Amino acid sequence: MKVLDNIKMKIYKNFDLKNYNSYKIKSKCNIAYFPESETDLINIYKSKKPFFLLGTGHNIILSKEYYEESFVILNGNFNNVKIDIEKGIIESESGITMLELSSLVLERGLSGLEIFYDIPSSLGGAVVMNAGASGEEIKDVLLKVRYLDLDDMKLKEINNSKIGFEYRNSFFQKYTNKVILKVWLQLKKDNRILIWHKMTAIKEKRWSKQPKEFPNAGSVFKRPKEGFVGPMLDELNLKGLRIGGAMVSKKHSGFIVNYNNATGLDILTLIDEIKLRVKYHFNIDLEVEQRII
Repeated sequence: MKVLDNIKMKIYKNFDLKNYNSYKIKSKCNIAYFPESETDLINIYKSKKPFFLLGTGHNIILSKEYYEESFVILNGNFNNVKIDIEKGIIESESGITMLELSSLVLERGLSGLEIFYDIPSSLGGAVVMNAGASGEEIKDVLLKVRYLDLDDMKLKEINNSKIGFEYRNSFFQKYTNKVILKVWLQLKKDNRILIWHKMTAIKEKRWSKQPKEFPNAGSVFKRPKEGFVGPMLDELNLKGLRIGGAMVSKKHSGFIVNYNNATGLDILTLIDEIKLRVKYHFNIDLEVEQRII
């Protein structure tokens, strides 16, 4: 877990992205960078070369089979973390996975990240989309964020109250020229057994409802004001609807799964079909929650 400043950044050419997106879409990119420090990230951005920033790949749809652009990947790398047990303050680089971070604070008897134990995301990604479940969100425990402002290439910090958190949205999702580098969280001391029971209960409940048997990227659409997406799609009998290798999950219609070597185009075409049917029958414009690259 500990990253040392003298470890060199890994760079790969013609890189296979299949294992770096949760849909398991077959796709490659020209070059992939795995930064290990703020300096690495800053130097990449200073190069002015076009690239996509990718976290754990669990909330994205790769629309192409090959990308001329490079990818900068934060997936378990760039994960230095400091934990002040007495104050309950976590200071962590944005590349750490929520699984790793929630496990670390469990060991130290700190509560507040239980719901993220089974939410596949990097810390930075969780902040960008204000990830959460069961009425809890990352904003509930976040103190401040350190980020690189690409407008002037300066490092800046912003407090929770200024980030403009909304349901699955934030300042950083609206302004993609602000790159999260480090995050501070405020947790509370609690009994480790109680924390573990909550973590496992949340995981079991989520796994009982979600289609873990096929590759997917979680909930496809944001919840509209008019109600829940799943029941709408159930009413339209869309479970099992297929286009190419993509299918509306038979277990939970709010999910699209890769059941047979789906391409990004298969998934996007299926999304468009769902949106058309929901618009026609309910006059509701569904908004895609996942990021399309």
